Amino acid sequence: MTKKHLAIFLAVVIVAVSFSSCAGGGNKIVKKKVETTVHAAIDTSSFRLSYSQSDSLDPFKTETLNNQVVQDLVYDSLFRLDENYEAQPLVAESYSYPTPEKLQVKIKSNVKFSDGSVCTSENIEYSFKAAKDSPHWQNTLGGIKSVTAETADTVTFKLKNANPEAHKLLTFAIAKKNENKDGFKDGTGRYKFTKAEGGVVLVKNSYYQNFSPRFTKINLVNITSSESIENAINIGNISYAFRDLSDGSKTKIAAAQKTVNLNNLVFLGIYSKGGITQNAKIRQAINLAVDRDILVKSAYRGYATASKSIYNPATKLAKQTELFATTANVAAAKQAVAASGYEKEKLKILLVSDNTEGKQATARLVKQQLEAVGFTVNLKIEKKAAYKDRVQDGYYDIYVGETKLSGDMNLNGFFKEGGNLSYGIDLEGKSAKAYNSYLKGKSEIGKFVLSFGEEMPFVPLLYRKGMICYTKSLQGDMQGYDGNYFSNIQDWYYN
Repeated sequence: MTKKHLAIFLAVVIVAVSFSSCAGGGNKIVKKKVETTVHAAIDTSSFRLSYSQSDSLDPFKTETLNNQVVQDLVYDSLFRLDENYEAQPLVAESYSYPTPEKLQVKIKSNVKFSDGSVCTSENIEYSFKAAKDSPHWQNTLGGIKSVTAETADTVTFKLKNANPEAHKLLTFAIAKKNENKDGFKDGTGRYKFTKAEGGVVLVKNSYYQNFSPRFTKINLVNITSSESIENAINIGNISYAFRDLSDGSKTKIAAAQKTVNLNNLVFLGIYSKGGITQNAKIRQAINLAVDRDILVKSAYRGYATASKSIYNPATKLAKQTELFATTANVAAAKQAVAASGYEKEKLKILLVSDNTEGKQATARLVKQQLEAVGFTVNLKIEKKAAYKDRVQDGYYDIYVGETKLSGDMNLNGFFKEGGNLSYGIDLEGKSAKAYNSYLKGKSEIGKFVLSFGEEMPFVPLLYRKGMICYTKSLQGDMQGYDGNYFSNIQDWYYN
């Protein structure tokens, strides 16, 4: 026997002896190690979220952001928007547009509620009707007339107007009509609500496929105010929270943080039906004078992205329709003012007294930027009721506004009669006509963008950001974002 063959023979003998020595009690030792590993991976007590006990956990009745965030774990939707606002199917399998004003969706066959029953088109029909009347989704679903359960796995939505992106609106919660024995509506999401001693917990939905989280139970802690939530996350009383930073106040978060894009557009509303701002050159000058980068840095402390387009910077649409510079062009603004023919350029910026810190700072900075190109600017602060009346009556040249756009990036609020943002906009102007033509598929979006640049019916400034925050001891790549706060919760764990 050669040395090589001898070495192989001895290796085989050693391995065989090792296995034979584990044949008796050794098997128990191996089994015990495996059980310990699996047990260590399961966590039923560490992960805690805040919720509002005084608010409903019914997805169609809840009013607080606190509970809406928690419900993201319980109720899936037909589609979910990703970080680029593209629709990804969840309960839906596919969609089609048989006509420009009709959207048909086929449902996956293997989706089950947390009670084990199969999700059908009747559940979708009920959920849509309930969502359309709810505080959370009624604005988003305003462009959809009705829904019909065609077959067990097919639903048809009738649209008010042609909209090739209408499927991006189908992000409403899907729930069963009747409550379960614990008084909650069953959903098709990763967890389900369950009554526990002293409150409510989330437990893993055993019917949710391909989901093996470490946190099989999540404890809910009754915390309502934003300040209390921030304190709780800082000291570890809760594990994770989403803050939309809507009040614009300085955050006091000491925990780990991740900024997330929001679909909240901050803009300058302009009165184009009379006064100095009726002149398109003046409106162009206003757009050229504003420095969006400074607004992002100073007014929003970096929790925003400057608008180069009308549309959200995270979208493909924005990259295709870039129109604005993010810095001021003082020389071009002065030239536009000179071309307008006006000599005494006086502007009035209207601001509501209880506006957020961000919008108040924006108004002050815009005043300075407009004065730098020759305007005389008066900042008028009104109480909320008077402010609303003055905007509706056109008693302003400029106001600082904010709107949360729906997932389809629809701008009908600005360009449709009766739109909640259409005050002061000439609905017979080039922009409104070009936008309506684009929606109907009669013209390309480029024509609308060019018309917008010439007319400047309003001035997009920036899109706000929110924040995900979590305790520093929580491990895992936090991939959550607005509307999908717990994207990869199955990968999270505590040391």
